[in-house]
Amino acid sequence: MTKHQLTLHLPDWIDEVVDWDKTYRSDEEKMALAVELSRQNVLRGSGGPFGSAIFAIDSGKLLSVGVNRVMPLHNSTAHGEMMAIMLAEHKLQSFSLSADGVKRELFTSCEPCAMCLGGTLWSGVKRLVCAATADDARAIGFDEGPVYDSSYAYLQQAGIEVVRLVLRDEAKAVLDNYLSRGGTIYNG
Repeated sequence: MTKHQLTLHLPDWIDEVVDWDKTYRSDEEKMALAVELSRQNVLRGSGGPFGSAIFAIDSGKLLSVGVNRVMPLHNSTAHGEMMAIMLAEHKLQSFSLSADGVKRELFTSCEPCAMCLGGTLWSGVKRLVCAATADDARAIGFDEGPVYDSSYAYLQQAGIEVVRLVLRDEAKAVLDNYLSRGGTIYNG
């Protein structure tokens, strides 16, 4: 690797967990994938307790997934949402996930931190669906940064539908398991 190049990648186990050909119909089914990604990331020791997935709203087709890779990639921006967004944009060869006319949605196992909320706005997704709350993440020691109710109102005013608390208990259990297993709280 040259000193002017950066490589980000998901763990090798992703294809064992993700069914790329499946059509995901309900919010619960889509969120179950994001939560399972977060759970596997913890169980396999490949990153923090956060997972995300991006789908086409109309068809339920999966475009990309992401898991938190901050620690193994030595990169504070390698959050699950950002990994999913970057991989989706790379796959589409576009900086906007709506440039091709397809409306897409981001499912994330926890409400986004300040960085990921900004990334959501800029990504071109038209819908954000969250499981665990930022307070759940803070309860185990993560600092989610300056995210307020007005932050979500801003997204909605920009045309992004926001849905919260889908499978919250399941996602919160992953956070709690991460803490109980001694997972590193890297920004606490």
